[in-house]
Amino acid sequence: MNVMSNLILIGPMGAGKTTNGKWLARQLGKTFIDMDAYIEQKTGTGITHIFELEGEAGFRQREAAALAEILASDNQVIATGGGSVLLDANRELMKRRGLVLYMHIPPEMQLQRLLNDRKRPLLQTGDRAERLQQLAAVRNPIYETCADIKVDISRMPMSRIRPYLLQTLLNQGMSNNTHA
Repeated sequence: MNVMSNLILIGPMGAGKTTNGKWLARQLGKTFIDMDAYIEQKTGTGITHIFELEGEAGFRQREAAALAEILASDNQVIATGGGSVLLDANRELMKRRGLVLYMHIPPEMQLQRLLNDRKRPLLQTGDRAERLQQLAAVRNPIYETCADIKVDISRMPMSRIRPYLLQTLLNQGMSNNTHA
């Protein structure tokens, strides 16, 4: 990976794509973009409202357009939404325009991390654990095939995740001129 490449973080909701992505962007000297925040800023409304008005299919169309706009540039760390890999065109674009890193966590860990989250539309259901299992069954195989690198963050203490991610990326040649 050269210095101008994009780093695209994929994985389920609650995996830490945004939190770790911001940190990685600073370390790598890249711009950070959270796709959900980007969509909210472009539309002037929240993701939940988009889901209410347009359904998941309408949101996925907006998400695909946002991904294409974002990936028209280089030198970014992009935290994608959990479902951004569902469209073939999105996966192909990600593979062409950057290094794709899959941050894996099991549904049980997601449930724990998202316990108090009330803003994610796909979690507005009676049985969150069942919903996360369903999403994982569909999406995890897609994440696996889309990723250049997979990191199972459930197997390491929180204090080791960021150093491990950074070292993994440096080993892949993703750095900048100022990082030692």
